[in-house]
Amino acid sequence: MAHPQTYLVLGSQRSGSTLLVESLRATGVAGEPQEFFQYLPSTSRAPQPRQWFEGVTDESILARLAPLEAGTPDTRSSEQWRADLLRDGRTANGIWGGKLMWNQTPLVIDRAAGLPERSGTDLRTALRDILGDDILFIHIARRDVVPQAVSFWRAVQTQTWRGQADPVIDGLAEYHADGIAHFVTILRDQEANWSKWFTDEQIEPIEVEYRDLVANTTDVIGRILKELGQDPTLAPAPPLERQAGKRSLEWIERYKADAARKGLPT
Repeated sequence: MAHPQTYLVLGSQRSGSTLLVESLRATGVAGEPQEFFQYLPSTSRAPQPRQWFEGVTDESILARLAPLEAGTPDTRSSEQWRADLLRDGRTANGIWGGKLMWNQTPLVIDRAAGLPERSGTDLRTALRDILGDDILFIHIARRDVVPQAVSFWRAVQTQTWRGQADPVIDGLAEYHADGIAHFVTILRDQEANWSKWFTDEQIEPIEVEYRDLVANTTDVIGRILKELGQDPTLAPAPPLERQAGKRSLEWIERYKADAARKGLPT
């Protein structure tokens, strides 16, 4: 039985997607998964903290975020971009891996529009034009979005996306209920869009829940390796340290109390 040679991890920011793809990468046989689709052509950078708050005028939020940096435009053609992506995400055994957040899907569609064999304008067709027909979709999500939003709010302030932030930098991050609420809304919207897309496209992804991944990383990775036709025993111990700590737990409980009192989203 043939196994897919291409997989894509789908999720939202701070969902555990980095732990998932880094664990897959550590096997040595499951591609070199990266977040290839996060880089904006105008800057060659991922969205910067203030870009997550476009339209927000509350200075008590904006003052906690680093100013925008210009970056360098990405002048590659769609064909060159695709060639680089396919080369950089593949291991020697031919398996390619990557991850995609819902907010990045317009970039996928725009990039695919520049390909000579462009065959449509929807996300599924764009992914086929870039990655081929046989894609294994892996969906990772968190049941409780509040811890996810708290993690996001801390990360945009410290600009530390994996591992522990420098204690001095982390000490400058401050709790802000409206900043967290902003991310709760964004993250819920992203997951709703994934759910609708799976239904519309009749896709049944491998489902991974954050808590299960953290508690049983080796088992989850082994299950995915099996789907890719690889040896499940190559699944490693978790290669990353969790960022959550006492401060995050305090902010989670504080936000839930504020949400109940002020009617903020959870």
